[in-house]
Amino acid sequence: MDEAFAGGPGKPKVSEYMTRDVQTVSPDDTVAEVAERIAKSDGHNGFPVTEGRRVEGFVSARDLLLADGDAAIFAVMSDDLIVAHPDMDVTDAARVILRSGIQKLPVVDDADHLVGIISNADFIRSQIERATPEKVGKLMRTLESIHGVDADEERRTVRLSDIVPTQNRVYADELEGRQYELERGLTEPLVVIDNRGDLLLADGHHRVKAAEQAGIEEMDAYVIVLDRRVDLGMAKTAEKEGLESVADIEVVDYARHPLVESTERLQ
Repeated sequence: MDEAFAGGPGKPKVSEYMTRDVQTVSPDDTVAEVAERIAKSDGHNGFPVTEGRRVEGFVSARDLLLADGDAAIFAVMSDDLIVAHPDMDVTDAARVILRSGIQKLPVVDDADHLVGIISNADFIRSQIERATPEKVGKLMRTLESIHGVDADEERRTVRLSDIVPTQNRVYADELEGRQYELERGLTEPLVVIDNRGDLLLADGHHRVKAAEQAGIEEMDAYVIVLDRRVDLGMAKTAEKEGLESVADIEVVDYARHPLVESTERLQ
């Protein structure tokens, strides 16, 4: 069992993004039993094989393809596997996933006990979330420069019913992408401006519309808190467009997307 090295200080760690509730199988389970679990699962294509808490191997759908249904998993599993440590840098785990061609790394502690699993999707999520603070910082500096206010940043959960949108439409094709991300936990946080109690949505209109359609009431957000109330142009836009809630955002068909219209004009 090969373990990648732990990362340096200040960098995002595997422990911050791994899934802790891991489904496993036993070495004594049969091929038929595990194949049935894969077939009935939501997106699983394999499982760590554990004896108690200790990782003994990993079995994938490919391992089961030509195996006897009555065979025990320990006879077909891969026991020469790569694992990650909770303190490993997420970027290092991503390199291992990319170079090895595998999709998931079991995460084990110093006693080889399974503590989680990290996938290529988790790495994508880590990169999305790291990119967002740059947007927030740029917006904060712009607000401070234009309006002469002091702005602080908070990370908190906001209710969709409290948010005032500042964009009157979203596009159906992009909305599908945000729905896909939402279902898989890949959605980046919203960016919201707290203008002395009025929560104006600065970034994330497709995300909030996807969440509304999914029946989600709260979302994670970077909130820029202004030290005094100011007259924001985006608030005027919301008022002019009659935008009071997420329900007021219109979903328009892909054919009306400006990028498509531009492409058609070039043909």
